[in-house]
Amino acid sequence: MFDLKESALRFWEKEFEEIAPQKNDKGTRFYLQEDIEQVRLIYYLLKKRGMTIPGARQKLKDNKAETINQEEIYHRLEKVKSELNLYISALEDYEKGIVDFK
Repeated sequence: MFDLKESALRFWEKEFEEIAPQKNDKGTRFYLQEDIEQVRLIYYLLKKRGMTIPGARQKLKDNKAETINQEEIYHRLEKVKSELNLYISALEDYEKGIVDFK
């Protein structure tokens, strides 16, 4: 889902109060859908937008709704980009005579 090491996720749990998975008696973490959405949002700010942790914290504090909206748009555009790349690849194969669309 995310290209994220477990150690980074644990660090983020300490740095962002928004990530608060439930733990059982053995300490195993259970992430709810809300937790996953928070990780996705923080991932977007830190990894895709290149923000610092303090900057991401401030962004979430100042205008979380706008940040969520921007992340959703980014996510949709990534899907469109992926689909367009598939079409480009298919057209290139067609031009090379590798694929026949008949």
